Amino acid sequence: MKRAEKAARIQQILDELYPDPAIPLRHDDPYTLLIAVLLSAQTTDERVNRVTP
Repeated sequence: MKRAEKAARIQQILDELYPDPAIPLRHDDPYTLLIAVLLSAQTTDERVNRVTP
């Protein structure tokens, strides 16, 4: 099995297990989500949600 096939299979399994995962970080667009994820590595999600729009 090639690497791309493995990745596709893993994605399929995750989609089946978690069809609509909740994202605890507030975001309006992918860029805001990226910044929130980077900040959340340094502090709590609650604090990140206070400083992101």
